[in-house]
Amino acid sequence: MVTDSAATRQAVRPPEYLWWAALLRSFGHQNIYSRIFTADVGTNSVRVAQQKIYVDANIYGGRQPQLRHGTAPGEMWPRRPQHSDPPPNAKASTTMRLGLLSTAAVLLLQLSSAQSNATAPALSAPQQLLPGGFVPPQVWENTNLVRTTNLEKAYVRETINVVVTNKDAKPQSEYYVRDKKKAGGDKFEVATAGPAAEEPNAGHQHYYLVRFPEPVKPKGSLTLAISYHILGALSPLPAAIQQDEKQYLTYAFSAYAPSAYTTLKQKTKLKLPNSDVPEYTTTAGLSGSSSPDPQRQGRDFTYGTYDTAKLAPGTTYPVSVRYEFTKPILVCSLLERDIEVSHWGGNIATEERYWLRNDGAHLANHFSRLSWAMQNFYVQSGQIATTALRELKVPLKPGSVDPYFTDDIGNVSTSRYRPNAVREASLELKPRYPLFGGWNYSFRIGWNNALSSFLRKVKSPADTYILAVPLLEGPKMPEGIQYEQFVLRVILPEGSTNVRWEVHHGSGLPALHAEQSLHKTYMDTIGRTELRLTAANVVDEARDAEIVITYQHTFAAALRKPLTIVAGMVGVFVLAYAIGSLDTSIGKKAAKAAAKAAAKAA
Repeated sequence: MVTDSAATRQAVRPPEYLWWAALLRSFGHQNIYSRIFTADVGTNSVRVAQQKIYVDANIYGGRQPQLRHGTAPGEMWPRRPQHSDPPPNAKASTTMRLGLLSTAAVLLLQLSSAQSNATAPALSAPQQLLPGGFVPPQVWENTNLVRTTNLEKAYVRETINVVVTNKDAKPQSEYYVRDKKKAGGDKFEVATAGPAAEEPNAGHQHYYLVRFPEPVKPKGSLTLAISYHILGALSPLPAAIQQDEKQYLTYAFSAYAPSAYTTLKQKTKLKLPNSDVPEYTTTAGLSGSSSPDPQRQGRDFTYGTYDTAKLAPGTTYPVSVRYEFTKPILVCSLLERDIEVSHWGGNIATEERYWLRNDGAHLANHFSRLSWAMQNFYVQSGQIATTALRELKVPLKPGSVDPYFTDDIGNVSTSRYRPNAVREASLELKPRYPLFGGWNYSFRIGWNNALSSFLRKVKSPADTYILAVPLLEGPKMPEGIQYEQFVLRVILPEGSTNVRWEVHHGSGLPALHAEQSLHKTYMDTIGRTELRLTAANVVDEARDAEIVITYQHTFAAALRKPLTIVAGMVGVFVLAYAIGSLDTSIGKKAAKAAAKAAAKAA
């Protein structure tokens, strides 16, 4: 069980605690962002995942700061969203992955990405503190930069490929990447850097600091691939439409990619879902040629190529694009995913609880069932599209059985399950009503699988098991799904010890915060071991990730529950026999008393 004692907080206090204390003393309650960096094994990428942390502290009274993940100061976490809650305005948040596509970077990427189980939450993510007004040394220049922005889903996906050259006379091994958000976190060879002292809302620049395993020689170059997701950056325009009207989204960005160094040439490519783009920003004279900018080819737009050698680093040129989006914008404010392991039953039970909403354009008028019946007929025939959510398709592992679909009212019969023992099974869900923009729907689904498909026992150490389960499953939709808060609970058998976990594969993975506690349910003696993982700002592309858990479960621990049940049943029978042996009759006692009295009289 994770405790929040003073000794525990003292043990995990980082060296930067004094800086955090000074910051909190000036801020009071401050919303702070931190990022945790990990490296993939066997892949050419370094993941950077964002985690949102609120700090509720009072330094003046001598109390230590207490971290609450994913909640406002003064609230318990996670707060379950209510149906009456209005859809929150999702702030733009990013998950970034830095890929070092060079021979020198391969050595860095061989480092293990194992995220071991945490026994206590860290008070803050380490940072490299910089003096006020810091500007990265201009020892690098971006020879050529190409940014690709993909708007085919309901969230933004960007990839930047840049060739960097060392223009200094000495070898260099540190490269700064601009970041507008306050960040913290340092693992392996990527760190964040920010001013040592700053005032609230001062607008100081923060950076990612990438350290190469081997210095780059003068005039040497290498290629960096930077990819990230931007959540909450798309907004419908107009914000309210008719029930059968088209939906248009707007996305605002800069024609110049953000960089801490001078960029000689750069361009930005936009990939849109279709060619219906009624409005977009045109530039005048930026490309230095007479051709129109941007250049349009079908549903793709290209801004540039721009000659930006004379522009200062960080220069922006605001542009925007407005395009048709025929799908819903699905956002899950909270996903609770439970995986319960049973050794005796040979079963693994999965249950997922969703609080789903559509962040698309709202209805300008009241909902019309007649119009929806007519519209739904043409949607099913493929003649038109709708921005309302009609159904969800959930792929399940082969051999999944006993699926169910319920909501706040009860069982939902509008579902279909297509089992398959070899390939992926399919669970098709239809909500009780279509989900238009601004509408909410909460539900739960669950299913069972054979434990033998996920669990293995190793010979050494003794009584050690390895469990491999998907980190995220759920609906797989063409438009994608965003998860604002994600909670995964893996409930292991009673008596499990030495629990450790790692995450493998997948992309767009968030920073996971781990806690270990006991989950008590019926027929338990001390409670089952529970591993709880929480994260914020997750995208559905993380569904390819797999969490591997190792734990020890002895034969004596396995016998604890059946022996307890047998002892309880024996105790009940003994108690029943003892109670049945008692003589509680009144007549026999009176007869015995009369006989004794007669004997005395005689």
